Amino acid sequence: MRRIDTALITLNYSEEIVKLVKDALHPATIIQAHPKDAEAIEAALEVVDVAFLTGDLDQRFLHAPKLQWVHCDHAGLERSAWPELLEKGIAVTGSAGRSSPALAEHAIFFMLALCYRYADLLDAQRAHQWGVPHSEELRSLYGRTVGIIGLGNIGCELAVRAKAMGMNVLGYRRNSAPLPPGVDRCYYGEEGDGLQTLLTESDVVVLAVPLTDATYHLISREELAIMKNSAFIINMARGAVIDEEALIEALYEGQIGGAGLDTFTQEPLSPDSRLWDAPNTLITPHMTPQVPDRTMRSINIMIDNIRRFREEEPLHNQLTERELFTVLRSNKGS
Repeated sequence: MRRIDTALITLNYSEEIVKLVKDALHPATIIQAHPKDAEAIEAALEVVDVAFLTGDLDQRFLHAPKLQWVHCDHAGLERSAWPELLEKGIAVTGSAGRSSPALAEHAIFFMLALCYRYADLLDAQRAHQWGVPHSEELRSLYGRTVGIIGLGNIGCELAVRAKAMGMNVLGYRRNSAPLPPGVDRCYYGEEGDGLQTLLTESDVVVLAVPLTDATYHLISREELAIMKNSAFIINMARGAVIDEEALIEALYEGQIGGAGLDTFTQEPLSPDSRLWDAPNTLITPHMTPQVPDRTMRSINIMIDNIRRFREEEPLHNQLTERELFTVLRSNKGS
């Protein structure tokens, strides 16, 4: 069994919640520090075996002499996805999956709002206007095709919900695996499948992949050009998964039908961005309502990973070479 002698905790939860992690770490010595207390963290890194962080790690963690594992308490690990960590044998994990039901709902919110032209209907309501032009052309989600790129936690939650709404569900994932519930047909990157069929057949394309070197600008001019000109694209991943300039062009030129965007290359989105006024585009500020038990879902991931670490089992949400993201990294720790 692998030992944990000393652990650093900077989690921003109540002491009652943090105690659950401390109890799971027993009999390890616990060093608890505020996430912005640089001096305390630097001192702790001289002796700790593992660390549980509110945010991302930085370059200081590369030089910690005993560090074996870091857990970053959020979903995306792209800011901590450094090759040097793997080279040093430091495991990095995250809390992916804790909010996936809500993120799937968020995607459906975009899908429904775009299909129903809700932005136009809301404008009409505020103007005390009965209806909007061409409302007879509206079509429901029932019977339409959704293509989900990324069948991790969010994608699988969305597939079940989309199928319950009577949609035809296509999926794309990197690795071969049994067909997830709700998915009618799946394409696999490691089997040589590309995105072309999914993009050309889908009425709605939903992005639910992590941001890695392989998924940076996964959707560019070429991919947007083969989508239906009535299709919507929804980004529940990270902004840089889409080439934003290409997306802006496609929206203004009517190359696609619209977009639902919760993530952006630059956040907050610049007031000067043309996305704000892009036709049939809905924007939310990288903000999804929380599931009621999100905190405990996070804590349970950590507690189970503590057990797995000690018993030398595979960790949940562990960063691998395939998840490395170096494209936009200007300097270590940024």
